[in-house]
Amino acid sequence: MSGQTLTDRIAAAQYSLTGSEVCRAVCKATTHEQTAPKKKHLEYLIQATQESNVNVPQMADTLMERAGNASWVVVFKALITTHHLMVHGNERFLQFLASRNTLFNLSNFLDRTGSHGLDMSTFIRRYSRYLNEKAFAYRQMSFDFGRVKKGSEGVMRTMSVEKLLKGMPTLQSQIDALLDFEVNPKDLNNGVINACFLLLFKDLIKLYACYNDGIINLWQILFFLTI
Repeated sequence: MSGQTLTDRIAAAQYSLTGSEVCRAVCKATTHEQTAPKKKHLEYLIQATQESNVNVPQMADTLMERAGNASWVVVFKALITTHHLMVHGNERFLQFLASRNTLFNLSNFLDRTGSHGLDMSTFIRRYSRYLNEKAFAYRQMSFDFGRVKKGSEGVMRTMSVEKLLKGMPTLQSQIDALLDFEVNPKDLNNGVINACFLLLFKDLIKLYACYNDGIINLWQILFFLTI
């Protein structure tokens, strides 16, 4: 399916009538087009999270609503947009997601219609689990592993032993959820999943850097305990 559908245009128009430009941008970023969310819509939403007068809960609720769509394309793009904002938006967006008792409930999602529907449904279920785990990790640690400073003066390298013993299992669970995505090159056959894969790949690099810092910190602690 190419181009915006009539349903996409109606959804965006409804939010225009209510005066919610942020919700309209969410709809524009999560159309039925089998392409990645457009950069201009993502950049608008990122900037919106920086504005004190923007209703972040309403933005998040609109993304949750789009993730409840029957189309794998709309759902996948809603997850990608959410992930993008978790990484690049103001931290209060991630704080709000982490404060919710439930985030994405897509463990049974299945789209049997259209091209790629069945295959992409599998990745949507895995991807939603990872985003849930990312939000849970923030709730547990009060910071995002992807955003913290890395290296010799990084958060995981200088963390106290008590917090490190809590943080390492939490970090491991997030890494495990990401690796469970298990995509093969042949599955990267459309712009939607390609956009998802790029975000996950960048997250994995940051998570492994944190994990490496945590392991070094643990070794240093063990060394000092033995001397």
